[in-house]
Parts: sequence; structure tokens; C-alpha cells
Amino acid sequence: MDEKKILVAGAGISGIDSAKLIARNGGGVILFDENKKGALTEESVRDRIGEEYRDKNIQIVLGEYTDKLADDTYMMVISPGISLEADFAVRYANSGKRIISEIELAWLYEKGTVAAITGTNGKTTTTTLVGEIIKACNPESYVVGNIGMPYTGICDRTTEESDTVAEISSFQLETIETFKPHVSAVLNLTPDHLDRHHTFENYIDAKLRINENQTEYDFCVLNHDDAEIVKRADRIKGHAVYFSATHKVPGGCYLEGGKVILEDNTERYEVMDREDFKPLGDHNTENLLAAVAISYYMGADVKTIAKVCGEFKGVPHRIEYVRTFDDVEYYNDSKGTNPDAAIKGIRAMKRPTVLIGGGYDKQIPFDDWIESFDGKVKKLLLIGQTAQIIKECAFKHGFTEVELLDDLETALNRAREIAKPGDAVLLSPACASWGMFKNYEQRGDMFRDIVNGFE
Repeated sequence: MDEKKILVAGAGISGIDSAKLIARNGGGVILFDENKKGALTEESVRDRIGEEYRDKNIQIVLGEYTDKLADDTYMMVISPGISLEADFAVRYANSGKRIISEIELAWLYEKGTVAAITGTNGKTTTTTLVGEIIKACNPESYVVGNIGMPYTGICDRTTEESDTVAEISSFQLETIETFKPHVSAVLNLTPDHLDRHHTFENYIDAKLRINENQTEYDFCVLNHDDAEIVKRADRIKGHAVYFSATHKVPGGCYLEGGKVILEDNTERYEVMDREDFKPLGDHNTENLLAAVAISYYMGADVKTIAKVCGEFKGVPHRIEYVRTFDDVEYYNDSKGTNPDAAIKGIRAMKRPTVLIGGGYDKQIPFDDWIESFDGKVKKLLLIGQTAQIIKECAFKHGFTEVELLDDLETALNRAREIAKPGDAVLLSPACASWGMFKNYEQRGDMFRDIVNGFE
């Protein structure tokens, strides 16, 4: 191996796990963070890395990027939260050096079988469900990626017998080279992260990279109800397996007469009744169908698939029932971080709904979200950076029951005043949480805590 070190950009969870992976396998690391907020010190980063790595070859550089960092390293592992258009990343690339994602780094150590799941919405639910199915079939399995545990945290523990289920984002896929899951999945494609990718086509290109290294012996699970996916079918390298919640797809997974049907080249299985799957909403039907197909082609048996799916209760922050108070149902959909996800949250509601929305501006239009209200939303309460933008969009579409509020607690207290017995209150922001919250989990946790404190 080159005597030079690897430059790991970003001292967050992803970057630290990447640095530790390289160090524990004998490599040298420069862990670099611009530290623009001044929140990091070398000692605080050392503490996060852990005492057992004190004597490992990890150098920490905080502050301004210098070209010496390129001179002293032969490759950069870039954290997903950092854009390739960041000044230092551009300068590093212009030096002629490689830039890879932590997913690509992890793949270099992977020994087992991998399922990788991407899409605009539904990734966490689908990945969690597939992970539970695979764990029921194979104790030596891991669930990684955006869902919590970085892939670099476990990849060097994998064996030829292990299975890894990974939730993968467009940011992580931008810089893969050889990453090649046995089963990939693209759940849906709607505009998101345009502040980073600039155009929808760029975003789609990043998502579809998940299958670019697959061969005819691998499988790519795809949503046949998504027009953007279907019209790009010629770009699929693995064996395409389609799922549909609306019609039969030969050789795929679909809903027929309320039953989940799975076909392969020789068999047709009635896996389970849809009504036995607890999570609400049409989008969760799609997540179920995708999970059944992914798990089957990862080697899970149909009986285990049906059993685990029947026991699955969903994931936190995704149309999560919190409480009924004064005959008003409260739902936490903080993971609805873009308009398409938030539309699914509204469609799942069975009652007149007071909707809390707004947050960080990802430069995505809100027109379709407002149009989806369709008489179901009685009042829209807005917070965050996008509040005025959304209000103007709502008025343009003739929806004027809108109020702007300072923060989530104020909005929830106002929702409590407005909601009548038989109504629902839904937090489904259609926006990211940044600026007001650390992440969508913190936003959802606050919603849950406030609601559970009602007396």
C-alpha cells in the first residue's frame, strides 16, 4: 500500500467510523474538518474516536484546507454531508486524487452478501423491515447506512456467511466506484436535495448508480408504479424485479385481491394479506412489496417473510401514532422531510387534520403537497425558514387556512386549540429539520414529548 495516508473529510459519525476502520486495519489517516462553527477541538475529536485508537495512526487537522493535505494523502473519503462542490473537495479533485464515499470504502472490506436500498422515500421503513426479515433467517446479519450504524463500523466484521442490509442515500452514491450489492432497490424517484444536486436529473443519476456495477446474476428491485423509474428501465444492469401496488407485474411482487403475491421464474406465492401488515398508508403497501421482493432474492423463505411482516409495527417518526387526547389523534411524521413524503402522510389520515409543516429550505416546490390537502387538511400551521414560502404557495392554490408560528411548541399548542373531537393533528413538515433541530429525530422526539405532556 502507498505509504501516504488517506484523507477522511468530516469529523462526524461517518468520518470518525471511516477513520477508525482504516486505522484498525493498519492504514494511516488524516481526519480533516473545516470546523467552520468552531465547535470541535482536537481533544474532543480524540474523545469521540475513543481511547483504544489513541496509539493508532490518526492525525487530526481542524480548520482551513491546505494543499499539503493532498500532498500527504493518496485518496479522500468524503462524508455524505459534504458536497463535492465544497472548495476543498474541488481543490483535492483538481490535484488528481481519488475521492470516494464511505460506502465505497466499506465495500473494500465486505466479504458477505449485500442488499442496498435507495429511493426518495420509504428507505428507512423498507430497510428496517428487510433487516428484521434477514436477521430472522441469518443471525450473522447487519443493518447499516443512513439508518444509524455507519457501514464502515461493521464491514470488516463480515464473513462469507453474513448478510448486510444497507440504506443508501444519493450523497453516498455520488462517489462509489466498485460498490456492487447482490440485491439493489430503487423505491421511488421524486425531486429532493436539489440544493445539492441542482437538477432532478442529476439526483436521479446519483440514485441509479446503486445498480451500475451489477450483473445479470444480481437483482434490482424497482417500483413499477413510478414513471420516472420505468422510463429509465434500459439503465438497469441487474435482473429487474418489479413491484406494484396497483397492478400485476409478471415475475414480480404485487397486490391482488388484498393479498401480497410474489412470483419468480417458476413459482407463485401468496405471501400474506395486506391487512395483516400494520403500518398505515398506500406508501407502506409499496414498502411492504419492496421488502418482500428484496428479502426473497436475498435468500429469505416466504414463511419467515410473512411472519416478520405480520409482526412489524413500523418505524419511529414515520406516521407514528403518538396519543389520543380529547378524542384528537396525534401523529408524528417528522420523517416527512420533502413534499412527496409529506403527501403520503396526509393520505394516510382518516380524520380532518390540523397539519404542522415547514422547516429548512431545500428549494423544492410545494405545489403538489398543497394540492394533496383535498379537503382533508382544515388548518396549516407553519414554522421555520420555509413558512412564508409555503404560505404564498398555499394562497396561490386557494388554501387560506394558514398560520405562521414561531416554533414547534407554539404550533402544537395552537393545534390543540384548533382541533376538535374526531380530528387529527399531524406533524409532517415537507421540509428538512436543519436550522431549528439537529435532525428529524430530534424534531419528532420533541413533538412526542410535548403531546405526551398534555394534561
